[in-house]
Amino acid sequence: MHLYLHIPFCRQACYYCDFHFSTNLSHKREVIEAISKEIELRADYLKEKELTTIYFGGGTPSLLNASEFDLIFETVARHFSLSSDIEITLEANPDDITMDNLRLWKKHGINRLSIGIQTFNEEHLRFINRIHSSFEAENSVKMAQDFGFKNLSLDLIYAIHGKEEGIPADKKHDIWLKDLEKIVSFDVPHISCYCMTIEEKTVFGKWQKTNKIPPVDDEFASEQFELLISKLGASGYEQYEISNFAKNGNYSRHNTSYWQGHEYLGVGPSAHSFNGVSRQYNVSQNRKYTDSIGLGKVPFEIEHLTPQEQANDYILTGLRTKWGIDLQLLQSKSGEITREFEETLKMYMHSEHLLLAENTITLTKKGKLFADGIASDLFF
Repeated sequence: MHLYLHIPFCRQACYYCDFHFSTNLSHKREVIEAISKEIELRADYLKEKELTTIYFGGGTPSLLNASEFDLIFETVARHFSLSSDIEITLEANPDDITMDNLRLWKKHGINRLSIGIQTFNEEHLRFINRIHSSFEAENSVKMAQDFGFKNLSLDLIYAIHGKEEGIPADKKHDIWLKDLEKIVSFDVPHISCYCMTIEEKTVFGKWQKTNKIPPVDDEFASEQFELLISKLGASGYEQYEISNFAKNGNYSRHNTSYWQGHEYLGVGPSAHSFNGVSRQYNVSQNRKYTDSIGLGKVPFEIEHLTPQEQANDYILTGLRTKWGIDLQLLQSKSGEITREFEETLKMYMHSEHLLLAENTITLTKKGKLFADGIASDLFF
């Protein structure tokens, strides 16, 4: 089984981020105590008691101190057993990667770091309001590798400016190409790359409403996505999910469990949980969360999934992966394969966006540019 912990704190707000977090760290201990209490309250949510992955996300979970990690891991140990080959991932900012923290994380069995670099370009780092510098980004990777953390994942964002205005056509992707060259040079086993999206409630969302920044240019973003696939593919990385690339099968086991529809427990403000037939969504307010946990109640909403919704979830996540959509499994979830689905599938096969082989649907290289739209068209 799989455990996700949402740590809702950051030192400062990245202008693109719409995840739940607070920059007021004065209540951090109180929230961590509530997260530990929630683990106790919801220990029976998962049928199996052996965890195969734990994922610290956020927010910035690398902000946790020794006593906070102690509390969480002690609570987990009381209610779950850990598999001998468990994957424990910590999302970490480059500026939090110090020798002391590396020792702390290793002590607690954390064996995979997901480092949020986003870009090595100083101007772009300032534009998106990242707290670290390009030097800190490079140094953090080298420090983690030298310390013995071999299972590293590095994050990048492309199309950061949406479109590089005023730059000659033959130079417009130079920053992105340099980011790719740099990240490949570290020879890490895993890389995640995401297109800049502008969400309504973020700083960028507000800026776009006042025309302070333009929307992301689809053509520009598509060109950078194609450069990404080409560069990482030539460097030995397999694109096993639209935004995720791995060498030698070093997939994110935790995230792969989401994409393959496995059950998981999510704890912390805004965390989601899934048990196969329903989803639970914790409240996205720290104070409401801690107050409710203090009364012995987990503040969540629940969504019971119909067979069609379960099938649509599988289409949305499965289609993004190398494993695609197994039609037999899809039929078991939905109850039937509709004529409308079959006609849409034939249309996308004819246009060479989808491939059907051995009763499994996968995206072609051309189709990967339109993954979410194709999935939506296939919904029941």
